[in-house]
Amino acid sequence: MSENLTGAQLREQIRSGKWRGQTSGAAKGFVQANLVMMPREAAFDFLMFCVRNPKPCPVLDVLEAGETEPSIAPGADLRTDLPRYRVFRHGKFEKEVTDVQEYFDGNTVSFLLGCSFSFENAMLAKGLPVRNIEEGKNVSMYVTNRKCRPAGPFSAPLVVSMRPLTPADAVTAVQVTTRFHVTHGAPVHMGDPAAIGIDDIGRPEFGDPVEIREGEIPVFWACGVTSQLAATSAPLPLVITHSPGHMFVSDLTDEQMTIL
Repeated sequence: MSENLTGAQLREQIRSGKWRGQTSGAAKGFVQANLVMMPREAAFDFLMFCVRNPKPCPVLDVLEAGETEPSIAPGADLRTDLPRYRVFRHGKFEKEVTDVQEYFDGNTVSFLLGCSFSFENAMLAKGLPVRNIEEGKNVSMYVTNRKCRPAGPFSAPLVVSMRPLTPADAVTAVQVTTRFHVTHGAPVHMGDPAAIGIDDIGRPEFGDPVEIREGEIPVFWACGVTSQLAATSAPLPLVITHSPGHMFVSDLTDEQMTIL
């Protein structure tokens, strides 16, 4: 089963074309990451954006220009080892592809940023429901009215992921996820979606809608898709990102990312 794969085994399936789906619930226990690739000339300003906004954009790894093998997954290739990528030119979406070898060159800098999928296993271990995994869906992601701190040409609203929980389970989820400080940590909001600018909880901008049952409230975590909006807010000639929910799976374990 996919949840019993290691990060390296899942990457091999992705590279061979056997796995093209979203990665929530896959390779349980291994840290997943958002990907952003861009020209070297813009990389410092983007790194500054991430440093100024660590909750949605926690940096796991930054590669030198032209490098494709991250330190958090020796032997991996960032050009081929994600299920789906998005290609943007001058800030506009161009296409979705399954590898980016033809776009990558010696001037390309790659960023890997923490993902909330990394604490879902800890939630499950505490008996908390993770609805997107239960329903076999991508997590629900929404653009909020909260603004991130800009840096250079980069700016973005905060994007959040949502998991429905009872109020009692939400308290436990805070306790569980706070430890995962480099993969978004504790929730940023609970309850009324309108308070953070979400008009229709049933229509996420990214991912899939999930059932919110009687007695449950929506619980929102900072989401790495924020980095995608930031990277494409500047008219760069080329930006490559993961497709939302189709993450890079590393060799780091979730527990390595917690506060001890």
